[in-house]
Amino acid sequence: MRTASGFCLCLLMLAGWAGFAAGAEEKTDNLPQLKQGSFVESYSPTEWMIRAAGIGSGGKRAREMNALDDARKCAVYFCLYLGTDPLLGTDPEKQRFAPIEQEFFDIKNVMKYIAWESEEFSQRVKTADGKQLKIEKTFRVNVGLLKEDLIAKGVLMATADLAVEMGLPQILVIPEVPKGENPLEAMERQPELKHATRSIESYLTARRYEVIVPEQQEFLNNYGETLRLIEGDNEDLSYKMALAIGSDVYVTFAVSIDRSYMGSTENKKASVSVRAFETTTGRLLGSETGYSFERPAPDEVVTEEAVHDAIDKVLARVNAYWKEDLQRGVQYKVIFNIAGDFDRGQIEKIQNVLSEVISNVSKLNKENVATDKTVEYLVWAKPERYARARELYQDIRDQFDLDVPGAALERQQLNRKLLLLQIVSQ
Repeated sequence: MRTASGFCLCLLMLAGWAGFAAGAEEKTDNLPQLKQGSFVESYSPTEWMIRAAGIGSGGKRAREMNALDDARKCAVYFCLYLGTDPLLGTDPEKQRFAPIEQEFFDIKNVMKYIAWESEEFSQRVKTADGKQLKIEKTFRVNVGLLKEDLIAKGVLMATADLAVEMGLPQILVIPEVPKGENPLEAMERQPELKHATRSIESYLTARRYEVIVPEQQEFLNNYGETLRLIEGDNEDLSYKMALAIGSDVYVTFAVSIDRSYMGSTENKKASVSVRAFETTTGRLLGSETGYSFERPAPDEVVTEEAVHDAIDKVLARVNAYWKEDLQRGVQYKVIFNIAGDFDRGQIEKIQNVLSEVISNVSKLNKENVATDKTVEYLVWAKPERYARARELYQDIRDQFDLDVPGAALERQQLNRKLLLLQIVSQ
């Protein structure tokens, strides 16, 4: 009897240990133990080069393999969560990813995204009295494939879906020049500026962005009048051009190439500073400087390499701004020029009516300027009602004409971001 009881007790203990082991196996954490990484460069529009660390334990052979797998996971983890511009940039995106996080970081899945890894370790040290090994390596992560899979799983929104739901920003790319100088003319004079422009435009179009490419003479013919009408003699011409042509965002850049000689061999190292601005306000959205490797190569090669190092991080900040801003509505700059012969009382009446009209047609607005001759607003219009600038103008005109006798509102210039309107005496 005692023997039977002891046997049953042993079975119960074994079952308990088996259940504990099964539970422990179910709770296996696939996330990297070390979450230490750094961004090296944007290798291409679809690949990021990441330096990542990993730690492993176990037997002598298993220790290095475990540490290497941990570093591979860390490289992908960095692209998703860490750095200044992670793929999961918003709380809703992180919440949608949470249920599949453990499955996603299974090493078999992670290996899909490792496009390349360095043969040598940049760090290899023993820790915990030799029981653990910490390594560091450089990896190229295929962020293009990573994004595609996150889109397929419903974590991220596809660029096409984003365009349907909110639209994508139209982007103008122009070189950075001193105030008063025409950036398009500078681009014609300096081949390295033209090549950098084309490199950035190619990078953006590869990401499905709509890029505005003005031809110099056509641009000057079509928008010269608008440039004249926008006030400010000493304003940045790049800003005025972007506003005149109707881009949502404009990107400026500056190229510098350092040259040195080793014997008769000329080595070159390019640096490209890239900045993105909100067109309607000129507000800086992001700024980065990219560098090429120093080597004997044509100017175009080192310039393009430096561009790739900078533009990806700037573009991530543009995306974050665009998602946030479009929640408030479609943004326009509306400038009213009071050109008629009005007395002080009429001018105040006009300004009050303009304030009411703008409030009626916008979700949000900000009055930037209010003088006897100019009233300027930044307007976030209701997207479901005002898909185009012309529709916004028509509502402003109709409401204004009803409320201000003796004055009429006329159109001077309209584009996607700018409404230049004039108030005249009837």
